[in-house]
Amino acid sequence: MCGIVCAVGAMESSSFLLAGLKTLEYRGYDSAGLAVLDASGALRRSRAKGRVAELEARVAEENVSGQVGIAHTRWATHGVPEERNAHPHVSGELAVVHNGIIENYAELKAQLEALGYVFVSDTDTETIAHLVQACLSGASAFVGEQKVPCADLFVAVRCAVSHLEGAYALAVVREGEPESLVVAREGSPLMLGVGAQGHYAASDASALLSVTNRMIYLENGDVGRLTRDAVELVDARGDRVEREVVTSHLSADSVELGQYRHYMQKEIFEQPQALGNTLEMLSGAGRLQPGIFGARAEAVFAEVDSVLILACGTSSYAGNTARYWVEQLAGLPCNVEIASEYRYRASVANPRQLVVVISQSGETADTLAALHHAKSLGHRHTLAICNVPESAIVRETALCFITRAGPEIGVASTKAFTTQLAALFLLTLLLAKGHGRLMGQGAGDGADNACEQDLLDELRHLPVAVEKVLALEPEIEAWAQRFSDKHHALFLGRGRHYPIAQEGALKLKEISYIHAEAYPAGELKHGPLALVDGQMPVVVIAPNDELLEKLKANMQEVSARGGELFVFADGDSRVETSDGVNVLKMPEHYGLLSPVLHVVAQQLLAYHVALVKGTDVDKPRNLAKSVTVE
Repeated sequence: MCGIVCAVGAMESSSFLLAGLKTLEYRGYDSAGLAVLDASGALRRSRAKGRVAELEARVAEENVSGQVGIAHTRWATHGVPEERNAHPHVSGELAVVHNGIIENYAELKAQLEALGYVFVSDTDTETIAHLVQACLSGASAFVGEQKVPCADLFVAVRCAVSHLEGAYALAVVREGEPESLVVAREGSPLMLGVGAQGHYAASDASALLSVTNRMIYLENGDVGRLTRDAVELVDARGDRVEREVVTSHLSADSVELGQYRHYMQKEIFEQPQALGNTLEMLSGAGRLQPGIFGARAEAVFAEVDSVLILACGTSSYAGNTARYWVEQLAGLPCNVEIASEYRYRASVANPRQLVVVISQSGETADTLAALHHAKSLGHRHTLAICNVPESAIVRETALCFITRAGPEIGVASTKAFTTQLAALFLLTLLLAKGHGRLMGQGAGDGADNACEQDLLDELRHLPVAVEKVLALEPEIEAWAQRFSDKHHALFLGRGRHYPIAQEGALKLKEISYIHAEAYPAGELKHGPLALVDGQMPVVVIAPNDELLEKLKANMQEVSARGGELFVFADGDSRVETSDGVNVLKMPEHYGLLSPVLHVVAQQLLAYHVALVKGTDVDKPRNLAKSVTVE
């Protein structure tokens, strides 16, 4: 969601802060701002509604510069997208930027207003600014009966956060302390950068790569003071701590657009490499090694009797696809729950169940909260599938698998999704092996005769198979023109391709703003068929599997009502182009892993339809990349 970038060092900070905000634009935002301490130590602030480019023009016009600064891109939660609601928020001589949501802000606001503080925004963040100022001033409601002012900003921030309920990552600067800034973290991600000429902070490592790849990942409850030469940290108990300095393997080049028109296009075409990197440990391997999921994985996989997958959005569709694999190959019951719903219902805990949480960022608030809830119920077998090794979800699970998709900038997930599918297929094979359901010799893709070596070979070949799908882009681009005047679309799939139809519909609605829904094809007669006419394109996933003939009957139902079909069919599916039926032949039938190939084709369709529609492909309206608040 929102983005934070901060700096304290030898160089002028405004240009670095603006560049960092531009790097974080993919996260989604509607306003931006920064505050610096200038050469005289005075606080200077600039804010603008809209894009970072507007803020950049404002900063240049107002000649805002200084060596210590904080900056922010805001995605509206409390208050409409207006300049008065943009961060940083100011109280007296200090300024604050904040990611997250303060749940008790209304109560705190009432207390602060009673003390005479005047609010000029609709945000919960302004409460933090006034609260820190109140602690600095020694307000007894917050500093205690001793009424001693917290004259030091570091102490005042520690005092203030002790009164906050909710999630926050925040940074504060103050006129009276011109060579430092203070940060704090609870729930929302925040990391520090250790540079040659200063220290930095950001909500995403990509914003810091231009100055350093050495990161310190703050833990929940940490409060830190940053100066040019040092970092001082205390934990939630107030004890001095040192956090490990981690070298990030990201590079500045990896977040550059390069030859592509959009990050989404770049990331679609990076999928063969991303899959190859994710599956690198399989090269030359004669058999599966449970240790790729963690030291205790082999014992856990043999012990578990079922699987529960928790995820949101695109990741939940990866989980729903995996459900078919797990039950067919491993023979284990598998349930998939939307993370944002799971913790708000009464559920029956099973200590022998494997709880799998899936998140691209590893900071998805609802998924992280669902993990906490599962653990509170007594679930002890937890596993994360994630693209960010230093993330909260990875740190809080017993087992993990890191998908090596690399940074994903486009809001609509592509390579993160396909690498999640690869990881989930690997997990399925290891669960099947742990329960004696993989044969060492032979062939087949059934539940009881699946051959370990054959399935490994299919996984190894997956990057090449995806390359062949990407070669279909010109044909898919031609299809996209047919969607130029459409406002609704229907996606159909059956079996393990139904979640892929759901993902295809999500991609189309996210970036083209065409209303799209997905249904199991067999459900057509139970309602959706009423919507079918010549103005609603119907996209069909038609692999040559056991449900193909039934799917063909469903397609006939659409044709009989005058609907136009756009069919992604395997070459041997015997589905041909005819009046009202557009068929694109996929390069090869890929058995259990066919969903990976079909989703890549749908990604290309959504991308090119969005181009025809003229939408902002990488930053679709109202959406954010990392959903770090509930």
